[in-house]
Amino acid sequence: MQQKVRAARLLDEPLSVDRVVAAVTDPAVGGIVTFIGAVRDHDRPTLQDSGTLQDPDPGERGVVALDYTAHPSAADRLVEVAERAAAVEGVHAVAVEHRIGHLEVGDLAVVIAVGAAHRAEAFASCRQLIDELKSGVPIWKEQTFLDGVSEWVGLP
Repeated sequence: MQQKVRAARLLDEPLSVDRVVAAVTDPAVGGIVTFIGAVRDHDRPTLQDSGTLQDPDPGERGVVALDYTAHPSAADRLVEVAERAAAVEGVHAVAVEHRIGHLEVGDLAVVIAVGAAHRAEAFASCRQLIDELKSGVPIWKEQTFLDGVSEWVGLP
């Protein structure tokens, strides 16, 4: 029996959606759900689960680049997160790649694919994986803004 976690990698090179999707393609898979996170050209307050802004000031700042840094334990933590997502009932395969290093606007920062017999399980697993990756894998980003100012995000 093939392992459910087909890939869980931190890479310092461009990510490939095709490679990640191919990793979860299987005759038993009826649906593949993907999440593709790209570097956007702005930063703004994020929405809480309630749908309300965390910060009452909705102003946006132009972003020109991100630099991702990972703790030495990040690769192992990413595997653990992928294993938990793969354990969702009905999931056949999970693959995730996260970029580290310097990224420009439009570059892919994270690619996730989950293959399952049915869509509900694939969606649930993919959502779990990205949520746990963001909250539990020690990867931090330094944002550089249009005005040249930079700030770190996600530091403990």
